[in-house]
Amino acid sequence: MSTTSLLSIELLRENDVVLARQRARQLAAELKLDCQDQTRFATAVSEIARNAHEYASGGRIEFLLDDAAPPMLVARITDRGAGIRRLKDILDGRYISSTGLGGGLIGARRLVDTFSARSSPNEGTEIILGKRLPAGLRLTAAVVNAAMGAIAAASPLDPIIEMHQQSQELLRTLAHLREKQTESDRLAQELAETNRGVLALYAELDERALYLERANELKTRFLSDLNHEIRTPLNAVRNVARLLLDGYEGPLTDRHRKAIEMMRNSTDTLSDLVNDWLDLAKIEAGRTEIRVGAFTADGLWGALRGVFRPIETDDAVSLIFEPPPSLPMLQTDESKVAQILRNFISNALKFTERGEVRVSAGAVDDDTVRFSVADSGIGITPDQLDRVFEEFVQIESPVQHRVKGTGLGLPLSRRLARLLGGDIAVESELGRGSVFSVVLPVVYTGGDGAGLRQSNESSAEVSHV
Repeated sequence: MSTTSLLSIELLRENDVVLARQRARQLAAELKLDCQDQTRFATAVSEIARNAHEYASGGRIEFLLDDAAPPMLVARITDRGAGIRRLKDILDGRYISSTGLGGGLIGARRLVDTFSARSSPNEGTEIILGKRLPAGLRLTAAVVNAAMGAIAAASPLDPIIEMHQQSQELLRTLAHLREKQTESDRLAQELAETNRGVLALYAELDERALYLERANELKTRFLSDLNHEIRTPLNAVRNVARLLLDGYEGPLTDRHRKAIEMMRNSTDTLSDLVNDWLDLAKIEAGRTEIRVGAFTADGLWGALRGVFRPIETDDAVSLIFEPPPSLPMLQTDESKVAQILRNFISNALKFTERGEVRVSAGAVDDDTVRFSVADSGIGITPDQLDRVFEEFVQIESPVQHRVKGTGLGLPLSRRLARLLGGDIAVESELGRGSVFSVVLPVVYTGGDGAGLRQSNESSAEVSHV
């Protein structure tokens, strides 16, 4: 970084102040500053030069080029006066002298890009003003020489002409300010109109929120009625089918038995759909009850074996429960963990024509466990992995036509996992099987569902999570 001295002016008379302003504007013009910046720089220089002449009985101004990044046109005004008392208070805007000294300093600082002031009693004052030059300007020797040549060739203007020119600059500045004020008024009007629109939008959103709340209450009431109105006749049909198949009304022909089994399977499918639908609705309404209790992975395995033993009739597919490793006692809702794993195992058995379905458990860390169900079934393509968690979505596959499903099992399982403070992950390769895993905290501390009811089975106490 270096500085190049351009010219200096001794501030001995009033005309020297006018000359300093002229030279400041001419230098700014030669160095490609725009008209506004020319006026700002010249005005700041004129104000500080006038202060030096009036309050310090003269001084000196030197114009320099600073080739730092970014390059700057600099004016350094010095004097040997009595100094400026309370300079820091003046620059902070806390003090203006009775003669007005201080207002000029603050005004000049606002007009330039860099400003520094140093003053000591009886040693004088130094003020440095800097204005950034245009970004594309290269400060070569030719540019500097051309600027100096233009300044040397220019003769000082008559003070009257300078005052007229200054008045013209002020008029242009005022016109520019009026344009800015007009633009500000227009923007303020647009902002006011926007605010009115935002207020109207908020009012509409509040109205929609009330409508949705009422709709949610009606949905909850409808689902409660649905629970009774659909489950009761479904159970009745299932019981009648079971009695008929057990020979309660006498022996059945093969045709009758096949028809009754079809009826029972249809009611089972419809019952599963209603159950999953109601469970999802409860979660959305924040009415799912978390029953925290202590259990082990061994106990969970035993319950799951009991559920799936009656359907293990296909010799081509083996359902294997790996002995769980030494895991801590779990403190969470066992029924919901079992429900998640039942959905995993059911899907694995449906889409595995040959091979095995393997259920395993393991510790992720001291506070988290993972339950996994791996199969050797048809697998899922990468672009379909996220879709399996969408409600009522069933992925097209060669075995889809012969398996029944609601498309709600996996979405429900993920909701339940998150309610228990965990989540579900899936890994799959087309034609080579899938692994569905649920990662859960060992101790339930609250999931992501506000408004859920938590029930601790060891104490009949119910609290809101």
